[in-house]
Amino acid sequence: MSRPLERLRVIINHLDRHPAGIRAAPTSAQTVSYGHPQRLRYTLDNDLLTPEQRLFYEENGFLLIRNLVSKQDIDRFRREFERICRQEIKVPGLVVMRDVAIAKSEFVPDQRAVSKVQDFQEDPELFRYCSLPKILKYVECFIGPNIMAMHTMLINKPPDAGKKTSRHPMHQDLHYFPFRPVDRIVCAWTAMETVNRQNGCLVVLPGSHKGTLQEHDYPEWEGGVNKMYHGVRDYDPEHPRVHLEMEKGDTVFFHPLLIHGSGMNQTQGFRKAISCHYASGDCYYIDVKGTTQENIEKEVKEIIVRRHAVGDELTFKDTWAIRGRLVQGERISM
Repeated sequence: MSRPLERLRVIINHLDRHPAGIRAAPTSAQTVSYGHPQRLRYTLDNDLLTPEQRLFYEENGFLLIRNLVSKQDIDRFRREFERICRQEIKVPGLVVMRDVAIAKSEFVPDQRAVSKVQDFQEDPELFRYCSLPKILKYVECFIGPNIMAMHTMLINKPPDAGKKTSRHPMHQDLHYFPFRPVDRIVCAWTAMETVNRQNGCLVVLPGSHKGTLQEHDYPEWEGGVNKMYHGVRDYDPEHPRVHLEMEKGDTVFFHPLLIHGSGMNQTQGFRKAISCHYASGDCYYIDVKGTTQENIEKEVKEIIVRRHAVGDELTFKDTWAIRGRLVQGERISM
């Protein structure tokens, strides 16, 4: 029997099985039971993902691939990040963020002052992450061959200052994105060192990607919350959770509707990760006025106007179109 036919037979066999008999793929963060999807909606036909991996992503909305990015690449990204923190280089468009608990403290020109850098698309060294062939071959399984890198981040979660501000509220990434269709967007998130519950690993709600975009806003936390860290206003606190404990180079791919967040960093070190959100080159922009995304549109425009002294004519779509970069295939409508 040919390989494609054998794959199809295995998939059909899985779809015909009782839900209780299906378990998570061995590449996932931990074992999660799930029932069969009605159809394969979130993954595309390919020769890379196994049937078990496809079914796992379909049902849970994330897939963890161990040891995907090399130690050498991770170390190069770390060195470039440290150069940025020491202000040895200036990157056009790069946004440097500080934890709200230390934002008013005396400036220190090293990584202790920085909780995140984002929009590093103009930094050739960091942007190498977004175009790594080993990353793109997986991205293509979710969004197809025309791949745009839309949002880039290197997160440097600091030791918590005692006010729990190192937490990231539970949220859906689609809240920030004015483009669709939702199923042709995926995030690649790579651990740059050991990531566990002690230093604030990702926490995901398996299966929440099958819902809709929910209303987001700043959570009412006593210690405050970092800028742009919106959270889902209302979700089921009893929903099962998975803590994605990872090692250096492990990479998780997840759907933009998957509800996720991260806990406090209770260690004395910094927890680093690098990520990119990808969208298909034939995605399209939408008008978010009158939707639950209107508040993030307003906040983003206020920041852009203040930071770059531009007029109000700049649209939410414009802020994303400027950042997006083609990494594979064709840029069709993005």
